[in-house]
Amino acid sequence: MDTNAVLDLMWVLICGILVFFMQAGFTLVETGFTRSKNTGNIIMKNLMDFCIGSVAFWAIGYSLMYGTSIGSVIGTPSWFFDTAADMHSLFFQTVFAATAATIVSGAIAERTKFTTYLIFSLLMTLLIYPISGSWVWNAGGWLAKMGFTDFAGSSVVHSVGGWASLVAATLVGPRIGKYNTDGTVNAIPGHNLMLGALGVFILWFGWFGFNPGSQLAISGDNAFKVAAIFITTNLAGAAGALAAMFLTWAVYKKPDISMTLNGVLAGLVGVTAGCAAVSPVGAFFIGLICGVAVVFSIEFIDKKLKIDDPVGAISVHGVCGALGTLLVGVFAIDGGLLYGGGFEKLGVQAIGVFSIAAWAMGASFIVLFILKKTMGLRVTKEEEIDGLDIHEHGTNVYND
Repeated sequence: MDTNAVLDLMWVLICGILVFFMQAGFTLVETGFTRSKNTGNIIMKNLMDFCIGSVAFWAIGYSLMYGTSIGSVIGTPSWFFDTAADMHSLFFQTVFAATAATIVSGAIAERTKFTTYLIFSLLMTLLIYPISGSWVWNAGGWLAKMGFTDFAGSSVVHSVGGWASLVAATLVGPRIGKYNTDGTVNAIPGHNLMLGALGVFILWFGWFGFNPGSQLAISGDNAFKVAAIFITTNLAGAAGALAAMFLTWAVYKKPDISMTLNGVLAGLVGVTAGCAAVSPVGAFFIGLICGVAVVFSIEFIDKKLKIDDPVGAISVHGVCGALGTLLVGVFAIDGGLLYGGGFEKLGVQAIGVFSIAAWAMGASFIVLFILKKTMGLRVTKEEEIDGLDIHEHGTNVYND
């Protein structure tokens, strides 16, 4: 193996480690944005997302995603992947699969059965995520053949998790006390915004593996491409935060902390599809657009649709993932609407966005509906009021 090949392999592994660390970020965001009595349950869900996901994706998920394409829809299945030359790829793609699964955890926090959640997490990394992922990232996939662009997974990873979250939060129902009979909405504040903020910084840090690592090489001219992706990723996150902060400042008369934190994530999610296809200016505007959209989306889902999403996962990952993927058709230097490419690229992006959304929602609904009718999705009223930590896990995280 020559030096460049070793360098590329090492780059992918290092970026995979950064993406793995995002599990810690998700754990902190979710715990910070929810109540202290459910902290241990969220820790366990995020931990198990990665552990179950690692085994399931290795066992068959990776082959369903990257095996020789069958009908441009699914990879040829094979059990227990063990190809020495592609172990770095297995690791990098495993941490992506775990990310898609763990997005759902926050949207249904504080009222969902642990056992039921584990089964859904398993099926997410075993089937739901790999199948739609093969449409885009398998060279034989039907969306890949159409020229659909989702470089690092705004739709493949984030929207799949976001749309699954929408279905899950709807079927589980809102937390006790969230909505009054007269239609008014009660805010249920998170217990520690410091944890939430630290989680967002860790996620931002991990995104420097998520997006630049998706170049899958750093030798030769790849180094320039990787550096450019660092810039587009960073600018979008910063712009998303600025947009959310100034918008909430104007609307609420105070710059909202949790919305600004979600603005960071909205910008990062939004640019993930086009981070290698847009200019720094394009990335800045994608971040701004997503930072504005996430505020309106969270308000709409919470107050109009009456869907209880404690961390804003549906808006951050589902809505902004879809929006960012569509905006590739506007801002892509090669073929984008603003660069003289017409509407063709935008049309292809729209087909991909809606197809992936339909798959994620449809498959999640089938799985969750069956689980609801058999095992049940929700804990008892007593368990929810007392907290999931003591009932599901027999302990409290915070002990005075």
